[in-house]
Amino acid sequence: MAQTYDVIVTVTSQKGKCSHGHKVGDSWRVGGTTPAGLCLSALDAMLTNVRTMQFGGEFPWESDPDRATVVCPDAANPVVFELRRVKR
Repeated sequence: MAQTYDVIVTVTSQKGKCSHGHKVGDSWRVGGTTPAGLCLSALDAMLTNVRTMQFGGEFPWESDPDRATVVCPDAANPVVFELRRVKR
């Protein structure tokens, strides 16, 4: 079986007022289940990247293959998340 990873999701920037109360420094570990307390809209925006990273994929636009940046879909109150791949 191929190596799989968990992904640590951390809020790195937040402007305006997040309707779910996310703030810089909030963090979740994403493995095989949905992380408690993470906004579903933000999760939806990052899920493809999370799944790609869990199975060893990389993004050519990122300088570090173990990190990615995703922004929630609320353009008026953007929350920026860093995704970091870690071994299980």
